Amino acid sequence: MPKRRSPKQRVLNHFHLAVIFFSAAAISLGLILALIYFYLSLNLPSISKLANYEPPATTTVLDHRGEVLAYWYKERRFPVPLSQVPPYLIQAFVSAEDARFYEHQGLDFWSILRAIIIDIKERRIVQGGSTITQQVARALLLTRERTFKRKLKEAILAWQIDSALTKDEILTIYLNQIYLGAGAYGVEAAARTYFNKHVWELTLPEAALIAGLTPAPSLYNPFRNPELALKRRAYVLKRMAEEGYISLETAQKAMASPLKLNPGDFSPKKEALYFLTVLKSRLEKKLGESLYTGGYTIYASLDLLWQEEAQKRLKEHLKLIAKRNKQKDIPQGAIICLDNKSGAVRVLIGGRDFDHNQFNRAIQARRQPGSAFKPLIWAAALEKNLATAASQIVDEPVVLPGAKPGSYWQPKNFDKGYLGPISLRTALVHSRNTAAVKLAYAVGLPDVITMAKTMGINSPLARDYSIALGSSGVSLLELVRAYSVFANQGVLNEETLVDSIFDRHGQEISWEKSSKRVLSAETAYIMEFLLHEVVRAGTGRCAKQLGVWVAGKTGTTDNYHDAWFIGFTPEVTCGVWIGYDRIKPLGRLETGGRAACPLWVEVMKSRPNNYKNKNPEPPQGIVFIETKDFDPLRGEETLLFPFKEQNIPELKNSLPRRTFPSILRELLRPLGF
Repeated sequence: MPKRRSPKQRVLNHFHLAVIFFSAAAISLGLILALIYFYLSLNLPSISKLANYEPPATTTVLDHRGEVLAYWYKERRFPVPLSQVPPYLIQAFVSAEDARFYEHQGLDFWSILRAIIIDIKERRIVQGGSTITQQVARALLLTRERTFKRKLKEAILAWQIDSALTKDEILTIYLNQIYLGAGAYGVEAAARTYFNKHVWELTLPEAALIAGLTPAPSLYNPFRNPELALKRRAYVLKRMAEEGYISLETAQKAMASPLKLNPGDFSPKKEALYFLTVLKSRLEKKLGESLYTGGYTIYASLDLLWQEEAQKRLKEHLKLIAKRNKQKDIPQGAIICLDNKSGAVRVLIGGRDFDHNQFNRAIQARRQPGSAFKPLIWAAALEKNLATAASQIVDEPVVLPGAKPGSYWQPKNFDKGYLGPISLRTALVHSRNTAAVKLAYAVGLPDVITMAKTMGINSPLARDYSIALGSSGVSLLELVRAYSVFANQGVLNEETLVDSIFDRHGQEISWEKSSKRVLSAETAYIMEFLLHEVVRAGTGRCAKQLGVWVAGKTGTTDNYHDAWFIGFTPEVTCGVWIGYDRIKPLGRLETGGRAACPLWVEVMKSRPNNYKNKNPEPPQGIVFIETKDFDPLRGEETLLFPFKEQNIPELKNSLPRRTFPSILRELLRPLGF
């Protein structure tokens, strides 16, 4: 008969069984948790990218003086180091979001337990209980789905992050990454958005309001719900007092502070929109998508103050043209001003109102330049040494083969008359059409087209001699670019819309700028002389009102459809075009000299004061000779003509000046065509 176990033994046996059961359960639970951890860890994103945290950042575009033109971004964020964040803003976030942030290791188990109990009661995820570290994990490494699996992943990542990073590093990521409503990401963007100031300039009440936005940025948005925003601010201030960061008296005083919002303006400068559209298009080709995420600082070439003044004067002038011709429709206009030395675009206006019409007439439009194209013909003749500024050409009727077989073309002058034998200087000064066509014929059509393209004309040009009168459409930019060659001693600087670019670390990005010689310095200087004469005594007389040394040329097309003036000083080349989009006359006698030149003068008068008023210096190889020249309006004049020294081989420095005219009469014979 088996021996009966005593009650004590039975209790011990039950205890042993319980120990074995709970031990097995604990081991099993541990194994299950380990397997879950291992399984979830296999699919977790790496936290390595947090070590070199660089969030998408806003690119800031400034004009060349440092005035803000635009912000380009996918997420409006301006990352700042923790050293620039005021301590009370950090304390506000910690008090409201994670009071034990400096004590736990990424997870606050008491908060998690409290959240689990609430979630079980509600049978859904309603309470977060997330630490700041968990919020960093969720924002940067996970989705925002509200599932237990995601919460487990978040917990594991938070522990890993806290093990790998310091508390300050975690805070830096958090304060720059977090979304705070109204399109603002991070505390610096929030400070600019709600108060139009930097984060380090925030007051305690302002800091508390921003910290209170975290749980529901849209709900607590002070622009939409100021009362809720103030209640949430009060909660944050109360928590700061409870955590000992501020006194209760300080908290109450901050709670009583009125809400003083000052919305920041992140819209681009209205007057710069034509320029910014072109700039963005060009930079996208160089920087790609990083243009909107890389946090670049771009110093654009634009001079905003000059641009604003030019835009104002354009609108006023276009209204004046419409009024004096009794037109209901106001014409369009375009302006471009280049810095000769650098090629920098200082002014770019593509129309009178970007909001009304985004078509950029300064770059996209191809309009007939009329006589504004003629200087390129003169430059080609001078460069080939076919003629000098004093060479004679006969202004007379001329007939050339037409575009169609068996047809003929007879160019005529604007005044329908002819002057007979005149110098090339006089022919350009008074814009004689027949002389231009004859000179183009002497140069040769292929060389004329080559010269135009060499000087920056990229638009297709008709292969007939009507191009001498500007029959082929070109853009304002192309024509201004070509004229800048004269002002820049024969060097073509490709226009640039950027002065410099810096990445988010302050390192300058290399920016290639094309520059090449396309004319001899001697030819460029003689063209300066000729175009200055156009202003002194010819069709560009209006430009004398600027009061400094100026060279330039007018352009007018048939029936006054287009009016141009391209002019330059030694430092700036500026072009103006005026016309209707749907081609029609501007009005009777609305020539380049009457419609475009006065606007050019107003634009140039508003240029910055740092441009010096000086005359161009002649290069080596230029010889000045007193020469008599007949002008139909001014009579006979004695002028100092510039000549290429190589064109006057017999000229010796020892020769007395009085012999120069007699030598010239022998050397400078008519071209004979």
